[in-house]
Amino acid sequence: MASAPLPLEASPIAFGTDGWRGILGVDITVERLLPVAAAAARELEFSAPEGLRSREVVIGYDRRFLAPELAEAICSAVRGADLVPVLADAPIPTPAASWAVVERGALGALVITASHNPPEWLGLKIKGPFGGSVEGDFTQRVERRLEAGGITVPIPGETLRFDALGAYLAGLRAKLDTSPLSAGLQRLGWQVIVDPMHGSAAGGLSRLLPEAAASDHLREIRATRDPLFGGNPPEPLAPYLQELIAEVRASTLAGRPAVGIVFDGDGDRIAAVDEQGRFCSTQLLMPLFIDHLAGARGLGGTVIKTVSGSDLMQLVAEGLGRPVLEKPVGFKYIAAEMLAGEVLVGGEESGGVGFGSHLPERDALYAALLLIEALVEGGQPLGERLDALQARCGGAAAYDRLDLRLRDMATRRRLEEFLAATPPAEVAGAPVQEVITTDGVKLRLGPSHWLMLRFSGTEPLLRLYCEAPSGERVGDVLHWARQLAESI
Repeated sequence: MASAPLPLEASPIAFGTDGWRGILGVDITVERLLPVAAAAARELEFSAPEGLRSREVVIGYDRRFLAPELAEAICSAVRGADLVPVLADAPIPTPAASWAVVERGALGALVITASHNPPEWLGLKIKGPFGGSVEGDFTQRVERRLEAGGITVPIPGETLRFDALGAYLAGLRAKLDTSPLSAGLQRLGWQVIVDPMHGSAAGGLSRLLPEAAASDHLREIRATRDPLFGGNPPEPLAPYLQELIAEVRASTLAGRPAVGIVFDGDGDRIAAVDEQGRFCSTQLLMPLFIDHLAGARGLGGTVIKTVSGSDLMQLVAEGLGRPVLEKPVGFKYIAAEMLAGEVLVGGEESGGVGFGSHLPERDALYAALLLIEALVEGGQPLGERLDALQARCGGAAAYDRLDLRLRDMATRRRLEEFLAATPPAEVAGAPVQEVITTDGVKLRLGPSHWLMLRFSGTEPLLRLYCEAPSGERVGDVLHWARQLAESI
């Protein structure tokens, strides 16, 4: 997907669904980042739970251009706030920073990353002392601190560095016995092909499953650092995964069924490719996780899905007697439920999945281990398992998402106003049965058949989502929605 022309002026500092992001060198500069980091650090101290006496703030970063240098720079801002920065000694997946916060009992974490955004973007994520993203009221308080104009003078100095990645991987091994996974892959003759999209989760699965990697039952592609990410956003979407799809198909054709597992740029989103080369977003993986955890493992808890999530998630959960809650898009809404009560699994269609047995945080490496566990224990390749699940529960067979880049933010506001005032009564020949405004506008057309229009929280981008009984119908509905958006 081509990126929009770079803006000439910086956008106001504002936090989206998970952090503050913008164009490196325009929105994200050292001069702008230092006061944001200082304000965030001060708010972490001010909002700390009673009894938390730590003064540490974990600092992490991904593999993007200048991310290591900017992470080093914000350490001085944290020191200027009279707090103690502890810096990861290498690029890490964002969940590793959350893990470090909990393990060290720190105030929170500041992570230099733009997650899945295009290569020219960078940003800052804030993690709370509970090991997950802070909520909207926290970031609003950070924004108010910036508006108040308080001055924090950065203090240079030596920063404690630690092996954040090693500690995180050790923690995952302690939560889940990985030995049977490697043995199962070898017994079944399968291969796992991992595509970290040049991001900071590279090497993680190989270190978690060393026996599988040593026997060539697990291998990684695109594992080297490339701040341009091959020219595409490091987002786990089918158009950016043609190399992985080709590798999986070739392995299966050669008589060795394969599954592809893909992570986004900072390792908190996951997707997969089945043995036939079909792209499997969390619209399909979430139902599999529900089936494995509630069915095979017999675990309890509520299933949390976002409004853009497949109806199949609800059908599988209800078939196993598990309650379902539907929330706006943004993992912070799922994390809030994980902190409030017993949750089996929570996930977004865009790849973020979290588990009640783990952190209140999306974690792609932990999800990958559970995916491999589900497939090994079930003895079926991914595609066969998903087809059987859909047949059993009667869910829709097709889903797709189209990201439509708009001319500018003014065009976005005009579209938002139109959809709020006059939502369509008919979509591609089908009458709209229900209009849901939990997040964006979701138009329900029938069982497991809907269209959703939602604007990105960080850029002039309209996301079009559709689930329908067939791929052809999905294409027709998305084409109709694109024409509607371009006509406004």
